[in-house]
Amino acid sequence: MRMNKARCATLALMSILLFTFGCRQNSDRVDPVWTEAECMWPLPAELQPPLKQVVEAGLEQTKYTFYYDPSYTKISYPGGDVPLERGVCTDVIIRAFRKVGVDLQKEVHEDMRRNFAAYPKKWDLKTPDPNIDHRRVLNLMTYFERKGRALAISSNPKDYLPGDVVTWDVNGYPHTGMVTNIWANGAQNFLLVHNIGRGVKVENVLFAWPITGHYRYF
Repeated sequence: MRMNKARCATLALMSILLFTFGCRQNSDRVDPVWTEAECMWPLPAELQPPLKQVVEAGLEQTKYTFYYDPSYTKISYPGGDVPLERGVCTDVIIRAFRKVGVDLQKEVHEDMRRNFAAYPKKWDLKTPDPNIDHRRVLNLMTYFERKGRALAISSNPKDYLPGDVVTWDVNGYPHTGMVTNIWANGAQNFLLVHNIGRGVKVENVLFAWPITGHYRYF
């Protein structure tokens, strides 16, 4: 994907600031979801908003989403959601994006209505279902790809920046999370916010499983 000169310059600045000077250690914060020595890296002003708001909205979910619940639930449309104390991995992305006015429930549903054949047939559905379609990892992957938001999958941690969405294959099951601006000093990569069965956590899982997708929406 080709990027304009301003965006390239911004990303270059981000890399220089981080990998040359590092980031300030936040020694005052004690948070059980931080798994090792980390520091909060301030996002450059050029990327605010919406990127800053999206990252903050992802981190905020660690305060109120404590359960993983994949139950099929009828929700309102658009803007529908399951109870905030529970959800699945995709709900982390959906809730974060909504903070900046991007309703993936509506976006995915409308795209599926127009292009149903382009989406996976794994669930034997005949028509789109706005209650669940956007909450499925494979559908989000398809939507991001169709919108030209897919990036190359890389083994270089410097390629994964705050706000990026990552998907994995976890023992045959699709999973997703979002890159935060919390830098893991030991691993030399950003931590990710995700929900894999224990509620929303911030953990060093970038290369914990095979990566199947890398997306940059903002």
